[in-house]
Amino acid sequence: MRTITDHIINPASDKLTITVTDQPGSGGANHRYVVQGFDASTNVSSDGAETALAVLFQNGPINEAGINGITQEVLLAIVADRLRSFQAGPFACRENAIALTKIEEAMHWLQQRTIARMRRGVEGTHTV
Repeated sequence: MRTITDHIINPASDKLTITVTDQPGSGGANHRYVVQGFDASTNVSSDGAETALAVLFQNGPINEAGINGITQEVLLAIVADRLRSFQAGPFACRENAIALTKIEEAMHWLQQRTIARMRRGVEGTHTV
């Protein structure tokens, strides 16, 4: 297990811990992250009293393992949606606009990687 601290900058994020709880897979990346340090019972959008969130990424080629987790594109799409919503509301700012642009750029390059892998016939495999 290892802990990620890249998010720590203010009292809210200081209380949140991100722990990588599995070993890296064949591609070198981990697949399970746990976020703790919050109490969802005080969040009006929550449907429970969660105090931890496990994020499970796709583990293995979909053709072999099925869809068993999310992708980084899914997380980026969620963050992009939140930033677009902030930009359409009272919290629009230059920093949000720049962050949104960079997230959209990251999504573009991940999509380009997938398209290139599809053209080479190696998407969904462990083949480079």
